Amino acid sequence: QVQLVESGGGLVQTGSSLRLSCAASGRTAHAMGWFRKAPGKEREFVAGITWASGRTYYADLVKGRFTISRDNAKNTVYLQMNSLKPEDTAVYYCAAGPNYYSEYDVSYRAMDYWGKGTLVTVSS
Repeated sequence: QVQLVESGGGLVQTGSSLRLSCAASGRTAHAMGWFRKAPGKEREFVAGITWASGRTYYADLVKGRFTISRDNAKNTVYLQMNSLKPEDTAVYYCAAGPNYYSEYDVSYRAMDYWGKGTLVTVSS
């Protein structure tokens, strides 16, 4: 069993930066991903990272602005978000998948565990 707790969300202005954290407990050797769900929209993939090599993959909408990273010693995954836009407003969720997942697998295959999310609001 894995527990995931996100933090770092908040209300910021357009162009600002935020860093989200996802603290994992339990069995923590997993590929990890960040997803988001905006009001009235489907949940979408944001970024993924592999367990062992730390390879990353991003959705086109955030490529070049967001960076996913992990600190396996701290069992924590981060999402650095720069140049935020109002359309980035959403609840951001951290998720854990099998440790054999590639960074691409995280974007479309089922994830095993989910956090409860943290709200990011970007004002114009």
